[in-house]
Amino acid sequence: MKNSVILKSFSNGISVILDSVIPFEELLNDIAAKFQSADGFFKDASVAIALEGRELTEVQERQILDAITQNSRLKILCLMEKDEEKNLKFLEAQNRLNFYNDENSGQFYRGTLREGASIETEHSIIILGDVCEGSCVYSSKDIVILGTLTGDVYAGAGGNNSHFIVALDMNPGVLQIGDLVYSGQLQKTSRWGFRKPQAVPKIAYTYNGEVLIESITKELLDNFTL
Repeated sequence: MKNSVILKSFSNGISVILDSVIPFEELLNDIAAKFQSADGFFKDASVAIALEGRELTEVQERQILDAITQNSRLKILCLMEKDEEKNLKFLEAQNRLNFYNDENSGQFYRGTLREGASIETEHSIIILGDVCEGSCVYSSKDIVILGTLTGDVYAGAGGNNSHFIVALDMNPGVLQIGDLVYSGQLQKTSRWGFRKPQAVPKIAYTYNGEVLIESITKELLDNFTL
């Protein structure tokens, strides 16, 4: 493998330091082998991934993420951006929302929901991917989308207004929490789930009988109660 891939852990994530000169296809094979060999150490941890050492296109980034998930049990929460402030805000939100992948507290879905697809669950759910226009997510509890939301989402689907919805880029068709429907307007952005400089993680929640959507900031999280 010639040290073409070096892994370093940081709080809530893994830095993948890549050789800057070897051919990309050879690098992909080395990444696959590296994460296969490290699978027993990382197990099924939920982590953010930072890619360092060489310039990558979005297509190459997605190929690397695929190589990691296909050769390990890791659950990738997000691809870290070069904007350190945004990274810190996202990791703080991740910690404060306190989601886990187990039967009692939530479920994890990896993949994009395209037009006509739907998910229904009695649990909270984390979706690693986009929820596209024409698709639906129904949860009796909370919904976290680590990608772009342009489809329809229903949290607290049993009528409980105390739940919330989070997305890295939030532009829903229909957004409903309990029996309350969001009626405001959001600016539309591109559909990509990773590395969108215009996208800001947002949270939708209920307050005084209406649904509010706000950017996730430290100040908001400090005062956020369920």
